[in-house]
Amino acid sequence: QVQLAESGGGTVQTGGSLRLSCAASGRISAIDTMGWYRQAPGKQRELVARWTSDGTTNYADAVKGRFTFSRDMAKKTLYLQMNSLQPEDTAVYYCHINIRPTVERGYDYWGQGTQVTVSS
Repeated sequence: QVQLAESGGGTVQTGGSLRLSCAASGRISAIDTMGWYRQAPGKQRELVARWTSDGTTNYADAVKGRFTFSRDMAKKTLYLQMNSLQPEDTAVYYCHINIRPTVERGYDYWGQGTQVTVSS
């Protein structure tokens, strides 16, 4: 019902910047949370940045001050601006939206992921 498609990944040098985009299609009303996660080889998927319906945005300690989450609801697009990239940021990045039309149930939607590689 809701589909997400990430783009903007690639290879950059240490200290460089990259902006990821996530285009959503379908009805995305009643959003509870939305944001970005990442998964590096051999590691679990981890939170990068997450907006919640109370209007706050949380960031992982490892990216705080370097990454910025934003969104354009008119375009149904999420963004992740990544600055001062480090090799440790190398991972597949996924966008995510949780829709909660009722108190009892919520629905999670994930993009296919986009590779970000930071070279030394």
